[in-house]
Amino acid sequence: MKILLDAMGGDNAPSATIKGAIRASKEIESEIVLIGNKEIINKKVKEIYGKEKLSEITDKITIKHTTEQIEMEDTPTVAIKNKKDSSMVVGFKILKQEEGDVFISAGNSGALLTGATLLVGRIKGIDRPAIAPILPAYKKSFMLMDAGANTNCKPLNLVQFAQMSTIYLKNTFGIKDPKIGLLNIGTEETKGNDLVKETYNILKDHGKEYGINFVGNVEGRDCFSGEIDAVITDGFTGNVFLKTTEGIGKMVKRNLTESLKRNILTKICSIPCLPAIKRFAKTMDYKEYGGALFLGVKKPVVKAHGSSDEYLFYFTIKQAENFVKSNAVNKMKEEFEKN
Repeated sequence: MKILLDAMGGDNAPSATIKGAIRASKEIESEIVLIGNKEIINKKVKEIYGKEKLSEITDKITIKHTTEQIEMEDTPTVAIKNKKDSSMVVGFKILKQEEGDVFISAGNSGALLTGATLLVGRIKGIDRPAIAPILPAYKKSFMLMDAGANTNCKPLNLVQFAQMSTIYLKNTFGIKDPKIGLLNIGTEETKGNDLVKETYNILKDHGKEYGINFVGNVEGRDCFSGEIDAVITDGFTGNVFLKTTEGIGKMVKRNLTESLKRNILTKICSIPCLPAIKRFAKTMDYKEYGGALFLGVKKPVVKAHGSSDEYLFYFTIKQAENFVKSNAVNKMKEEFEKN
């Protein structure tokens, strides 16, 4: 198996991508291909590890040389069209040619979505692909879909998001009958805007024939209860929800750390609690859950957080290997193409 990693994408690239890839290479079965400028990558390898080449560190990582890079401020469609030798475009081409099994990038989100849709292609029967991150909940995790790919949606899109979530969770996590909730401002079926109310009616009346275990509306505060396996919403609402969740997690961690370090007494008293605190911090850390899957395209694509560091790339690479092993994309093709 080959994992294709955009070495030039993200705020901390290429240092973070190199470090994350080397860390992950020690624990995964797959080969990793770093896609980017070979001179820049080798220069960073020498700065960080004191080695002239990656091959001196590991034989599981190779470099695919490219000369261009898509910047965060680039217009997505223009960048994909004009920067043909960029790390992102080359990555998609390798993926499409079946010379790689999954592509990961922390680069320009719009360009990634445009490239995945135009260069790799949508699965037949899926109107719009969507971003699906995994988020922590009580004693488990849940999938959020969509988290930013489609800011304006139709009921058809949300229904398909529910279908894709169901297929992925069944095949990757082994959840027999995933519970699918619709994000809303109340649990009553009369609540919400026209999009949510129409979607609710479709899922309520036809959920079973679509293979969806629809459990009704779910409010934002209840998404983390551990009772829901996937939360469905439009990309605008989902992106606000995702970033608010990340912000709350950072705030809790910061306040807890400052409280424990307030004075010598709090420091001493916190010592017996450190194992429990560390377990709590781990469950709240979004890095543990890797990147966001881009479901609905013909090949596995993963969007890493733009500010990904070494550890988030490490977890995302491990997640990507499991994504491929689950065969979820092919299962999705089978389900949608037979309808």
